[in-house]
Amino acid sequence: MTPQEAIRTATEGAVLPLYLLVGEERLLRDRAVDAIVRAALGGGLAELNVDKMTAGEVDVESVVNAARTVPMMAKRRVVLVRSLERWDNANAAASDDVKRLGPLDALAEYAKAPSDTACVVLVGEKLDGRRKLFTLAKKEGFLVECALPNARELPAWVRDRAKEKGHAISRDVCELIAEIAGTDLSNLDDVIERLSLFVGEGAPITEEAVAACVTRVKLADTWKLVDAVATRDLGQVMQLFADVYDPRDHGLPLLGALAWRVRQLAKLQAGLDDGQRPDEAGRAAGIFPAQRAREAAASLRAFRPRELERWLLVLQETDIALKSSRRPADLILSDMFTRLCRRAA
Repeated sequence: MTPQEAIRTATEGAVLPLYLLVGEERLLRDRAVDAIVRAALGGGLAELNVDKMTAGEVDVESVVNAARTVPMMAKRRVVLVRSLERWDNANAAASDDVKRLGPLDALAEYAKAPSDTACVVLVGEKLDGRRKLFTLAKKEGFLVECALPNARELPAWVRDRAKEKGHAISRDVCELIAEIAGTDLSNLDDVIERLSLFVGEGAPITEEAVAACVTRVKLADTWKLVDAVATRDLGQVMQLFADVYDPRDHGLPLLGALAWRVRQLAKLQAGLDDGQRPDEAGRAAGIFPAQRAREAAASLRAFRPRELERWLLVLQETDIALKSSRRPADLILSDMFTRLCRRAA
């Protein structure tokens, strides 16, 4: 099941006696763990009914014994075990009933008949999928996979998180935030929190809020940059770049905003190719107002076939360079603009 499904079912009262949460996305793991623990306690005192352990610092027998301990003034006892991957290749030194079993295999044996007065929450970043515990969790439905989301899933995640905080947000602004903030959900969550505080309770999260609070780049300036690149006016491009570049963020928000604009152009081109009117295709691509969409449609006529694909490839390579190269960010971006302005062979 997904972390969202685990949270929903637990908060609705369908708490399982055992959960195995595995995956690299820490924010998803932590939110699911918090919700499961609260639901499992059912209002009982955490001080008396929650055992927090770390694999490798305790033996597996301690986990099993804690799970079989009767709760005190609560529906269930919660046993939370983190860093489960430490037991992936370990050998157990436990009592006779788990002797000769590794810690994870011992937990798999416990999972076959878990205590109905306990909720055991096992958390790990990575786990061998061939392990009995993993295959049993998948078969019996107590596996919660907290994998890193792919880029296509991020806008929906941004929308749902903004909705949780009481803010309306358009699809295009979700895509912009996802483009700027990247795939790290902790960073995305921080961005949404800052935007929530910036716009105020119940107010919509807009492009203008993102420009003021996150990118520190006026989004209107990104159109100027795109227009200058389209005309291959490198002098104007470099002048505009000097005006909007902020060395504090190494150019990543600027690159994200530009990539978002180029993807809007690609959507506009697709709509035009399907026979849509410029204003109609512009609405579908999130380009407003209609005059801006018509201007963008006119500029696309000068593009060679696959030019936008080349631009997106250059932007992707620049993103990798900004995150991995030791070269100064302004030089990397300058090279990017030079490549964008160069007519493809």
